[in-house]
Amino acid sequence: MSFFVVDVESDGQIIGKNSMVCFGVVKLTPELDKTFYGKTKPISKDYDPRALAVSGFSREEHEGFDEPFIVMDNFAKWLEENTVGRPVLISDNNGYDASWINYYFHVYHHGNPFGWSSRRIGDLYCGMVKDVFATWKHLRTTKHTHNPVDDAMGNAEALLKMKEMGLKINTK
Repeated sequence: MSFFVVDVESDGQIIGKNSMVCFGVVKLTPELDKTFYGKTKPISKDYDPRALAVSGFSREEHEGFDEPFIVMDNFAKWLEENTVGRPVLISDNNGYDASWINYYFHVYHHGNPFGWSSRRIGDLYCGMVKDVFATWKHLRTTKHTHNPVDDAMGNAEALLKMKEMGLKINTK
């Protein structure tokens, strides 16, 4: 089993009506040296300029990104090349990140290699410290910039610190 920390940026809140702009992935290893960055062109004319602005891209830049079919195929190949056992998606907000990745894999690929489940970092941390109100973001080293690779890296760093604290998680 291999864990992949995922972060997504989108141009709105509604999957299918709005579009994923980009996503970053870091394989959870001690070195954190395997990353993937995907940028997908819009699938809809509908977007929220405020949401798009978070990603740092203009609409014109977004329209110049690769077709989702290409990006998701490349991501699936990268996952296959970098997975031992089965891949597990883990994120800061898996209700958001995993939902976008799931939708794009099902619509623009041949199914989701991650399957039907994912893990949320905050829930793991709360369970570790036995406090449902505990916060974990202080464990990040890389600054949260809304570049999805940076954000996934910071979250992966936090997971490695949680591993040092006793979390049993595979880093192969």
